[in-house]
Amino acid sequence: MREHGEHGAGGYTGGGAGVTRRHVLGIGGALGLLAATGLTTSAALARRPAITGAELRSEVPLPPPFQVPLPLPAVLKPVATSGGVDRYEITQREVSAEILPGIRTPLWTYEGSFPGPTIESRRGRPVTVRHRNELPVPTVVHLHGGRTPAASDGYPTDLVLPGGWPKESHRHGHGMRDPRAVVSELTRDYTFPLDQRPALLWYHDHRMDFTAPAIWRGLAGLHVVRDDAEDALGLPAGPRELPLMIADRAFAADGGLAYPSLDPTLRARPGVREEYFAGVLGDVILVNGAPWPVHEVDAARHRLRVLNASNARHYELEAVTDDGRSLDLVQIGADQGLLEAPVTHRVLPIAPAERHDLIIDFAGVPIGGRVRIVNRLGSGRTRDVMAFLVARGAADDSRVPRTLSTDLPFWRREDAVRVRDLAFRAGRTHSGRGWLIDGLPFDPARADVTTRLGDVEVWRLVADLHHPVHLHLVGFRVLSRGGSPPLPHDAGLKDTVSLRPGESVEIITRFDGYRGRYLFHCHNAEHEDMGMMANLEIV
Repeated sequence: MREHGEHGAGGYTGGGAGVTRRHVLGIGGALGLLAATGLTTSAALARRPAITGAELRSEVPLPPPFQVPLPLPAVLKPVATSGGVDRYEITQREVSAEILPGIRTPLWTYEGSFPGPTIESRRGRPVTVRHRNELPVPTVVHLHGGRTPAASDGYPTDLVLPGGWPKESHRHGHGMRDPRAVVSELTRDYTFPLDQRPALLWYHDHRMDFTAPAIWRGLAGLHVVRDDAEDALGLPAGPRELPLMIADRAFAADGGLAYPSLDPTLRARPGVREEYFAGVLGDVILVNGAPWPVHEVDAARHRLRVLNASNARHYELEAVTDDGRSLDLVQIGADQGLLEAPVTHRVLPIAPAERHDLIIDFAGVPIGGRVRIVNRLGSGRTRDVMAFLVARGAADDSRVPRTLSTDLPFWRREDAVRVRDLAFRAGRTHSGRGWLIDGLPFDPARADVTTRLGDVEVWRLVADLHHPVHLHLVGFRVLSRGGSPPLPHDAGLKDTVSLRPGESVEIITRFDGYRGRYLFHCHNAEHEDMGMMANLEIV
């Protein structure tokens, strides 16, 4: 990492179903070229399709699209609401469920369902969630997008051990120990103050070295924060507000989830088989845990709260009627809540861990008509995501105000007390090939970035391949891409930004909220497990 003093500025210039071994070797060759020639080569890579990884092929018959009804995750009820705090309990346990029609699939779940149950919160009203680990391995829970004290942020070594797990055997990958780890047995209470803008957050496993396979097996759920100002806007609500967790998976011959772990028990050796080094893609697109689902809607505006919960797959979403028309996707919010004003898209990219808050108006679609959500980056079966069937006419008193929010933070470049350069690239780790931040693999014992509480900083991020970069604790704004203005989908307050191959992105944030040890990392979950994570110390 290069760090600059006061008021620095500037920037760099610079899967589908057909993924084959040659494509994977092409990625490897590109990485070698990057090492040799730097960003001139990676500028050429930026024009390659948005596939980073290799695709697993399912070994069971797959259902036709748009047959399975869209499930809506259950909303979890608190076990207590006294003292101004809502208290919840979630048990992490293994279940067998029907994802593909007629086929049973073992899953690791929060409270027996995939996705896990949704938690609904009010801004500024704290929540405590007691997690109980009845799975066969240690777990960690991270509330992604939460402004959370470090003790409850889900640091990757703050393990919750299952019953009977040897207390001293939680040495991490490559034999590393973390002297600051806070390990608990069987249960742990996570406290979330939720003193933050209303937004769609999500919770998922964050155990060091094994995040990717744990999420793949089902450890993900939604957490919605609301407030009175958002409620008063008149946006579509009730049954016309739909959470949509998009995730790709692949299925083995026995109906289980296929995943190329080097150690399928997830107990000892981290990582995936060599051909999946760049990321794991599935050939089945799930929405809320159902394959290519369909949902009946009124001919009215709907609010779609979209999360890309895939390990490595990027999407470009488009809403297409059966007669070939594209409907507007009106973006009203980003990762960290409402935009200042709506932004209209026809095609909208979404990287792993990003969230888009969208309005789509079905009023112009004839009754009985269908609107497909397609993935322009997919091919074959991964080109379809889901469909809406316009079932009936209806009155619609919702609206999309021209001004959505007036409370977004605004930081000027000249407010920054320092500028940091951070490179996200493939390289050598302790155990072989991996993914590095500034040439180093993750080490919990090393402070990578130290900043003062309240400091404003500009970070200049540069990538070799696709890297969706996530900062814990804080939201940020995108200042530039490749030396040019941000793209339309970069609007608002983000916590995850998608870097394309060879691209540089500048972000600005204020490190406020809490002191302590946090993380920033690539949210391609395989990259994260293979070293692309770093410590952020706020002092």
